[in-house]
Amino acid sequence: MYEYDALIVGAGISGIQSAIDLGDMGYKVLMIDKQSSIGGTMIQLSKVFPTLDCASCITTPKMSTAFHHDNIEVRTLCEVKHYKDLEDGRFEVILKQNPRFVDMDKCTGCNDCAEACPVAAIDLGYDEGMSYKKAVGVPFATALPQKAALDIESCIFCGKCANACPTQAINFDHREEEIPINVGAIVIATGFYETPTIREKYGGGKFKNVITGKQMERLLAPTGPAGGVFRPSDGKSPGSIAYVQCAGSRDATIGVPYCSSICCMFAIKQAMLLSAAVPLAEITVYYMDIRAFGKGYEDFYEEAKAMGVEFVKGKVAQIHEDDETKDLTVSVEVFGEDGGIQKVDHDLVVLSMGVVPQWTADMSKIIPVQLGPDRFIREIRFTEEPGLTSIPGVFAAGMATGPKDIVDSINSGSSVAGKVALWLSGGLREEYEVQYIPLIPTLGK
Repeated sequence: MYEYDALIVGAGISGIQSAIDLGDMGYKVLMIDKQSSIGGTMIQLSKVFPTLDCASCITTPKMSTAFHHDNIEVRTLCEVKHYKDLEDGRFEVILKQNPRFVDMDKCTGCNDCAEACPVAAIDLGYDEGMSYKKAVGVPFATALPQKAALDIESCIFCGKCANACPTQAINFDHREEEIPINVGAIVIATGFYETPTIREKYGGGKFKNVITGKQMERLLAPTGPAGGVFRPSDGKSPGSIAYVQCAGSRDATIGVPYCSSICCMFAIKQAMLLSAAVPLAEITVYYMDIRAFGKGYEDFYEEAKAMGVEFVKGKVAQIHEDDETKDLTVSVEVFGEDGGIQKVDHDLVVLSMGVVPQWTADMSKIIPVQLGPDRFIREIRFTEEPGLTSIPGVFAAGMATGPKDIVDSINSGSSVAGKVALWLSGGLREEYEVQYIPLIPTLGK
């Protein structure tokens, strides 16, 4: 059985930061992620708000530091399968290592396999469905590990990748493995998903020119699929772009009554970037409230207005699509004295989706941390010791505990690393009573 000081579950920006801080303190860390590369959501982004710094320029060095750190071991395509509290301050965990179908020791990352592969499947991962990918290959340019992975569901088993591989690294016989480990602490840093429920009235998933914020992020990114912003229906540059705020937040009917915190600034950032990427386009943000809560965020909002981004206070009721042109008509209830229902035509609509936790109630059947009414992991001493869960020795960081921007996610990762170090050195050992709170209706697994 392998032994580590800490297990980090999730290799997004908060998990990476926790791992680096613990590794720098001399602790032996294992960081796992269910994806084929570390980096999480942040590695998909174009720029960050409110500084408009390059997101990849921040994330990639941290990924590299963690991946090559002497005290950090990284496993991708890996999940927690079983957990046991040994009641001596340590935990026994069984990991599920999913097959990569590529021998990591043999693969050189040359990508000859991808060039030989005849399959072009929609990339529902890194490029959010905005491009196509081969069934095998290195996941993306800055992926770590820089090794190929084979998507067995897209593969047609033609064998061309195996024939093209100069090191015979392709292995169709790979199977799931179980890896037992013993750890002194666990950090859950599993991040978030965009709200999976897209209300039918917005046409998300149905109308080609209605996309999500993360899909627009890929179009704006330098590493994006097309090198520019386009309408998915015809590939043309849009002349009028609309943002629909709170498309998946502050709505009890879909089980997300809370504010997702990042959506306003996320949309404002994209609107500013679009002003440069598509300078002739008219950009409108339909909002109920603008929540510019962080340092410099209000100035960022005012700057967007000064750049010509139009902000309309109102609630979008419905979106219609022209069957032939695929143009969109947005019906919006505008607030104020001159309000009422207005219908406005747009070429492209971006839905600012809410965020829901990747850590689900089913995962809490494996590691039984208590969830709060919002289904995020409950921090039992939120005002005193953020990051502490209902299980002593198990901590939570980043968006596993609730909506956060990048700065707060990084700070959360560092904060939790400090608490883990304190736990491993004998602190935080007093018992505390946990009061259970019923969950609100969920959106599914």
